[in-house]
Amino acid sequence: MTNPTPYTPPKVWVWNKDSGGRFARINRPTAGATHDKDLPVGRHPLQLYSRATPNGVKVTVMLEELLAQGHAGAEYDAWLIDISEGDQFGSGFVAVNPNSKIPALLDRSTSEPIRVFESGAILMYLAEKFGGAFLPAEPRARAECLSWLFWQMGAAPYLGGGFGHFYAYAPTKIEYAIDRFAMEVKRQLDVLDRRLAQSEYIAGADYTIADMAIWPWYGALVKGLLYGAGEFLSVDEYTNVQRWTDAIARRPAVRRGRMVNRTWGDPASQLPERHEASDFDKVKPAA
Repeated sequence: MTNPTPYTPPKVWVWNKDSGGRFARINRPTAGATHDKDLPVGRHPLQLYSRATPNGVKVTVMLEELLAQGHAGAEYDAWLIDISEGDQFGSGFVAVNPNSKIPALLDRSTSEPIRVFESGAILMYLAEKFGGAFLPAEPRARAECLSWLFWQMGAAPYLGGGFGHFYAYAPTKIEYAIDRFAMEVKRQLDVLDRRLAQSEYIAGADYTIADMAIWPWYGALVKGLLYGAGEFLSVDEYTNVQRWTDAIARRPAVRRGRMVNRTWGDPASQLPERHEASDFDKVKPAA
């Protein structure tokens, strides 16, 4: 093992240089707005400000699933927030999410608009708003669903901010860091694989918001779509996760939700903004 240059932390940390890596330009140790910029507002009660990262996809999948179930009140405008350009630090966005992370939702169907931020909170809010959709009512099933939802919220930072950062984005490859987070991500995949050996979906026999939360991260991972790390992590070993991933990917609402606020990849998979269901019909097929 090659050791990096020894580093002794100072007594008091001071931010006096960029951390390096792909997102160094927008990283900073303070919160709040960096510039004034109002958010656009469409005609639907639900206004989503997001990007098609795994966290963003959770919410657009949920909204499309609600519409597929016939919940007309789930119609929404999805506005693109370009996090690489710092849109999340505009004053309008910070007013909806003081943590400056996508996705953020504004529900204007109430007398006073309700802001909801953090993807797991948005999933729960929408489930409860629409009569418990995709969230079991029976106490045991509900507890199982929410346990897995919060498992994802706690586990994914090790995948993205830990493994993904050091494997794909850090300016220097650090063997210890990559090994540490690769071990944890493979442990998480084993947790999911063992669970999915016992049940069709994450929380049991029914498709729930737990699946919607976990699929964009771990489904993409086992298909080699995150960080170019499929071979490195031997993702083909997790056959139950593969089966589950494929089943969810076949759902029409999931296919639509994955397209919303997407600006990269196959042009046929991109819908940068979504304001009407008919917007999907305008997407140009691949040449």
